[in-house]
Amino acid sequence: MNKNQALPWENPRFRNWIAVGRACQVMGLTLARALQPLDIKPPHLDILVNLFRTPGISQQDLADKLLVGRSNLSMLLPQLEKRGLIVRSGDAKDRRILRLELTPEGISLTEEAIIIQSALIDRTMKTASAEECDLVGEVMLRIIRELTGASDDEPAEAAENERKRG
Repeated sequence: MNKNQALPWENPRFRNWIAVGRACQVMGLTLARALQPLDIKPPHLDILVNLFRTPGISQQDLADKLLVGRSNLSMLLPQLEKRGLIVRSGDAKDRRILRLELTPEGISLTEEAIIIQSALIDRTMKTASAEECDLVGEVMLRIIRELTGASDDEPAEAAENERKRG
């Protein structure tokens, strides 16, 4: 950087990028605090909600959906399994595939967690109009497309799934 260049924080794009990052961090911390009574953390919630929405999903498909490696998932799944919230079972057609499902206890806990997360989202997003919320979502999808290399004409399913996860 030379003396004639503007400092990055003087650039509105830089400032807004930082604001988005800070908002994500604060939301994550706030969600973590809100989930403490259930003794789960946001990464556990991501898993539970996806199993709630897609019972029987394979471990690999879940890792892909969460944008994490199987090794990361392999560290979290035993914790949920030990608590009796999920079960892993072999696929009837391919023994290499592990299928994941919530137990009745897992369904109940996930429903409680969804209520907590939804209340937090409602509380947070009420600071903006519906139109502003839509605009934020559209801009975030464009950012995701830019960073993942998805083209504008692609349905950007990964980007849309990311947006729906919250």
